[in-house]
Amino acid sequence: MYKRISRRDGSVIILVPRHETHSVTWEVMYKVGSRHEQRSVNGVSHFIEHLMFKGTKKRPTTKALSKELDAVGAEYNAFTSKDNTSYYIQTDASHLELGVDMLSDMLRHSKFERKEMERERGVIVEELNMYRDNPAMRIDEIFETTIFSGSSLGREIGGPREVIKSVPHEKLVSYKDRFYYPGNMVIGLAGAFKEDRALRLINRYFPEGKRKAKASITKFVFAQAKPRVRIEFKETDQVQMMLGFPGYPHRHKNLDALTLLSVIMGGTMSSRLFIQIRERKGLAYVIRSSAESFEDTGYFAVHAGLDKSRMDEAIKAIRDELVRMSRHGVSRDELRRAKDNIRGRLILKFERANSYLSYLMGQELLTNRILNLDERLRQLDAVTYDHVNRVARKVVSWKQANLGLIGPYRDKGHFLKLLK
Repeated sequence: MYKRISRRDGSVIILVPRHETHSVTWEVMYKVGSRHEQRSVNGVSHFIEHLMFKGTKKRPTTKALSKELDAVGAEYNAFTSKDNTSYYIQTDASHLELGVDMLSDMLRHSKFERKEMERERGVIVEELNMYRDNPAMRIDEIFETTIFSGSSLGREIGGPREVIKSVPHEKLVSYKDRFYYPGNMVIGLAGAFKEDRALRLINRYFPEGKRKAKASITKFVFAQAKPRVRIEFKETDQVQMMLGFPGYPHRHKNLDALTLLSVIMGGTMSSRLFIQIRERKGLAYVIRSSAESFEDTGYFAVHAGLDKSRMDEAIKAIRDELVRMSRHGVSRDELRRAKDNIRGRLILKFERANSYLSYLMGQELLTNRILNLDERLRQLDAVTYDHVNRVARKVVSWKQANLGLIGPYRDKGHFLKLLK
């Protein structure tokens, strides 16, 4: 159960009451991420997220902010993605007001002091270094810069270190003012609360402003006519690989069929790729597939950690499984099990009120349509065997294959041959 309230300024409130719990989670989500950035300021969405924790007029330092939340055992954090930035605070339900007060103070009254910005440059560079030094975490960005080449979707969320070290304070503040406004925001609350008090608090701490539509995007259109490979050279024993193809945006009629295909191919320990590539051939420790979607596009990809001495064998084996899926489709039993798997995982995930809240808020912000859990499950159940196999034949197009690798290689030509 949830309630959606649309306000006159374009902002939306999502309430998820769970009176059997003893906690509350406040979340505020903005439609801004790395895909909204120009190349010269790539990384500022994430930079701004960091600076929201650096002090306000009321709570002038990071310590003042964190000390107040730590004193009540709160869990709090934020994250930036390609298309949204979110902030959340979870507390004991008796501290309902503290959570919304703190988020309002951070998001509406942060000081953005120059000295804090200068200090935080080094912190973010070290965060970027951490990801770059972890190939299993880094490979997604290598792949997405390949498949979305030439687009802002293909830029890294954290941005280049050179931009983080040099972006001017004025540009960062200007960018924040451009995207942090009520009409570009969803406010959420989940847990044990009384609706009338919650709404009074929201209206007090997030008063309505001038009406303004949500931020728009520059739509991405695939125009790829031949396979692409990007290699990040690194001396490793295990090679990280992502191989993928264009997929579908959030509300596309084929997305659910592709999601089910992804579960069948590499979503579980009984999936085709896990059994064939890991269990039977011993070529990988980690292997999985995913169907990722955005507002205007998406992709289907296989991710694996592979033995560098058997790379050709591994890529050919993965290719063979994808070809088999494309040519022969999947069985009715595989489809039934994939539907049951997703159903079970969603039910378990949404037992947590904060997870259900984030799911609803993301739909509101990025798809302009909310499906509750029951509606989502009915939508998946309605996907037919014929539909899944039509998508299976369509999605694997080797002319539009994209391969990202992190390992001790420099020759793209060798791997391009394996994709043809």
